[in-house]
Amino acid sequence: MQAEQRFARFLRDEGTPISAEHLFRTRQLAERFAYRALNVGGGSGEVRLVDIIQRQFVMLGLPERLMEQRISFEMAIEKVSLSANRKLAKILRLHRQAGIRIVAISDTALPRRQLTELIDYFHGPGLIDNVYSSADIGESKRFGKLFSRVLEAEGIEASRLLHIGDDHLADYVVPKTMGIHALHIPKGRLKRFATRADGARAEAVRGVRNGVTRQPGGMAEPEDRAAFGREVFGPVVAQFCLYIWLYAKEAEAQGNAALLFCARGGIGIREAFEKLLARLNLPLEMRRENILISRLVAARAALMQHSPTVLDELGREFKKNTFADVADALGGKKYDLTDHWQLPFDPNHFFAMIDTPAGRVVLNDVARQNELFERHLEQTTGDVSRIILCDTGLYGSTQRLVAAGVPERTFETIQFARCNYKGLSEDHFPQVTGLVVEEDLYNPLRIETVILRYWQIIESLFEPAIPSVRLLSEAGDGTVYSNAGKIAYGELDPSDGNLLLAGVLQYIAGVVNGAEIMSDADRAWGRLKQAITNPRAFDMVALSVGARSVDFGRPESVYVLRQPGAVDLARRLTAVKSQLWREGAIARDFPFLKTALLPALEMAHIVRGVSARLK
Repeated sequence: MQAEQRFARFLRDEGTPISAEHLFRTRQLAERFAYRALNVGGGSGEVRLVDIIQRQFVMLGLPERLMEQRISFEMAIEKVSLSANRKLAKILRLHRQAGIRIVAISDTALPRRQLTELIDYFHGPGLIDNVYSSADIGESKRFGKLFSRVLEAEGIEASRLLHIGDDHLADYVVPKTMGIHALHIPKGRLKRFATRADGARAEAVRGVRNGVTRQPGGMAEPEDRAAFGREVFGPVVAQFCLYIWLYAKEAEAQGNAALLFCARGGIGIREAFEKLLARLNLPLEMRRENILISRLVAARAALMQHSPTVLDELGREFKKNTFADVADALGGKKYDLTDHWQLPFDPNHFFAMIDTPAGRVVLNDVARQNELFERHLEQTTGDVSRIILCDTGLYGSTQRLVAAGVPERTFETIQFARCNYKGLSEDHFPQVTGLVVEEDLYNPLRIETVILRYWQIIESLFEPAIPSVRLLSEAGDGTVYSNAGKIAYGELDPSDGNLLLAGVLQYIAGVVNGAEIMSDADRAWGRLKQAITNPRAFDMVALSVGARSVDFGRPESVYVLRQPGAVDLARRLTAVKSQLWREGAIARDFPFLKTALLPALEMAHIVRGVSARLK
């Protein structure tokens, strides 16, 4: 933050006023998503400081010629913040005088040149014979490859190297497995505690600052749905698209990756994303395609592998249906099945049922559908080794199922939010990133989690007016298409009939840089929270989504706000619990009591969140 404050003063003198807060936040975001993309992708490679700063500059529209100046501020702060380990330096000098070669090996975003500058600043020249940085070499100690490169460069056997460090895994366990002598010297307990306390203090300060700045004040009050989309969802979606770019940019740097936008929700995301790339000149050469996929398509793939993950999903989706209903959905048509298939669905017996003669008829159709999907996947991605799916969220069922169904491929998912509302396994969560929200409950200290109170509005915002992908077919030229129609980018306008998304695209068309997006998003999140948790009459119209299809091969729909059937007050209040948007139901059905009921509901959410964290 100190470095960004210095840089902000420098920019002001240059005639480019950008607040230190915006510099800090964009820098922090660039670093956060770079490391997330690196780790999800297997950790091979390294995040470089120069890339982080460069992405920060691109987001803010700053000229690249100022990068060296910006990095010099960072180095100046490092020289003030760090302190010399003089005991270690003395020991190293004694050994070096005895003819032992001393090299430094660092997992860091800083290149060799800057690491050497810091060592020389604190100890003078001549302490270290050479410096090896993961930022330069593109390999890490944690996976051993950086050690291999050092041994090769130094021309020695592993047994001739003694490595000393404070990280138990990277500095001790990994080199020991390679035959390198290793000595683990952990940081003192007091120093570790002080570091964590400082981090907690900084997070608390940022949380309070964000809570103060993210208020709806200063916004023009929207007059219709398109205006609400422009003024409120526009900055929120633009911010989300910046996060996608930051993640994808690091994945691109690691090489051989593709970004696939899932039908349906991913199609609207892609539209906004591509428009923002063009508007802000955000560079991204990574292959990008829309993909014909749904939970049903992914479930077929998992079923062909007899993966237990498909039983979890089917059990939850079809708990009120029969085995025949499941067969019809998976096979994609109506089957004439025996009475046993009319029994209530029990996932524990499904694999046995599908292995019967009648079940194998269904399974043959599932296999054909899955064959078409794998062909479509090949046509869409080619031979890329890293497939990044992009979707709305929440649980990441598609990721979980497709990863189990196509184990020879590597999948990961980036989405608006990640939340285990299903209460199922989280084994796939390391490969699923909620770019905006990663919480299971509404958290009053994180305003973005308000979308968990009314998730259907996010899905409705991005999904075009097309059906979910249920059946795949093959064209005469061998390409694969589906019942959803043409979904390739440019062939479908997802904003057609979607005034909220149309408003989002209007906002993106006029945005100038990332700093403007951050400022606008701070206000927009406050307004969105108010609209969801304490909706006015206009908000009820702006956020209305009507019926939502249940999908998974079924034609049924569910209304987000059902009409109250009960007449007496007590039953109507009880019925609110079953509404998907409870605050909206209260505002609609209890216009005179909502001033008491809505704050009580808000407090109940807060208490539940605090209780969950205490547990």
